[in-house]
Amino acid sequence: MSEMALSLAALAGFVVGAVAVLFYRNQIEPPSREAGGEETEAGALPQGVASVLAVLPSSAVVLDAQDRVLRASSAARAFGLVKGDRLMAAELLALARQVRRDGEIRETEIDVAGHKFGQDTTNFAVRVAPLGSHGQVLVLAEDQTESRRVEAVRRDFVANVSHELKTPVGALSLLAETIQDAADDPEAVTRFAGRMQHEAARLTYLVQDLITLSRIQGAEPIPTPGQVVIDEAINDAIDHCNTKASAKDITLVSGGVEGLRVWGDDELLVTALRNLITNAIAYSPEHTRVVVSVRPAGDSVEISVSDQGIGIPEESLERIFERFFRVDAARSRATGGTGLGLAIVKHVAVAHAGEVSVWSKEGSGSTFTLRLPAFGGTAVAVPSTPLEAVK
Repeated sequence: MSEMALSLAALAGFVVGAVAVLFYRNQIEPPSREAGGEETEAGALPQGVASVLAVLPSSAVVLDAQDRVLRASSAARAFGLVKGDRLMAAELLALARQVRRDGEIRETEIDVAGHKFGQDTTNFAVRVAPLGSHGQVLVLAEDQTESRRVEAVRRDFVANVSHELKTPVGALSLLAETIQDAADDPEAVTRFAGRMQHEAARLTYLVQDLITLSRIQGAEPIPTPGQVVIDEAINDAIDHCNTKASAKDITLVSGGVEGLRVWGDDELLVTALRNLITNAIAYSPEHTRVVVSVRPAGDSVEISVSDQGIGIPEESLERIFERFFRVDAARSRATGGTGLGLAIVKHVAVAHAGEVSVWSKEGSGSTFTLRLPAFGGTAVAVPSTPLEAVK
C-alpha cells in the first residue's frame, strides 16, 4: 500500500472513529430539547459530524440512504465530485451502495475527468465507510495527481540518469581496452587517449550538472538573496565561454543598459548565463555572433542571449526546458552536451522568483530571455563607483 493510501486510511479511521464517538454519545446522552438540541434523524447528520468534516483538507462527502448528498466539503465540489445534492462519480456511487449493503469499508483509486485547475484527469485515493445506523455513507477522496506526477518524473529522471551515465562510462571502458590492445601503436594510443579525455570531460560535466540541478530543483526561493551586479555576472559567464567561442570563431558581445542589479545568488546566475551562452555557441555555425543584452523592465531586469544559429523547431519549443531533452541528439553528443543546461536555467529562474522564455525560428537563430526581480524593487541603473572615491 502506498504512503498516500496509508495516510488516507489513517485519516478515514480518525473521521469514522470521531463520528462513531459522537454518534454513540448522542445515543447514550441524547441532547435536551430545552437546551436547543435535536434528536438525530435519518435525513440529518449526527451531531458534531459537520464540524469534523469541515476541518478535513481532503474531499469529504456524506450520502443519505437515498444517495443524496447531506454534506460535501468545498474541495469535493471544486473537483466536480458533487453537484447540487448528487454525487457525480458513478464509480464512487456504486462503491457507496456496496458499503451500505454489507457495512464493509472499501478502498480504491479512481480517475475523474477534469477539475478546477484544468488538468485532463484527477487521480483520487478513495475510502468509503458506513456512517451511523440510518444508511448514511462517508466518502473520503484524496487528490494524489501531483504525487503521481512527481513519482513519474522521479522514475523518468532515474532512468534518464542511468542511461546518460552508462554512455560515457561504457565508452571509457571500451577505449581503455582498445588502448591496451594498441599498446604497440603510439599513434592509436594518442588518438584513443584523446577520446578518453573527451568522454571523461563529458562525464564530469554531467555529474556537475546533476549536482547543480539537485540543489535547485526544489523550486524553493534563494535562502539568502543578495545584490547581484548583472554586468559582472555576464562578464564572468562570457569569460567561462571564451575558449569554446574562439574554437568556432564566434564573437561574444555584451550590451544594453549598464549598472542594473537584481536580487539573487551570483553563482547560480552566472551558471544560468553560462549555460545559455554555451547552448548558443553549440547550436551556432562558425564565424557568427552571440549577443548578451540587458534592459530594465519595470520591477524586473531582462537578460537576453541571442544567437544566429539553426533555431528550434516549433514543436520542440515547449519541451526544451525538460531534463535530458535534446532538439538534436547527435549534435549534443558531438559537443558533449548533457541535456541539463536549459533545465538548470529554468530552475535558477524559478528559484529567483523569475522566469525564462524563448523565441526561435528555424534558420534564424534563437533568443532566450531571463526575467529576474530587480534589486530594490525597480530596475534602475546604478553607476559603478570609481576606486578613487572608495578610498
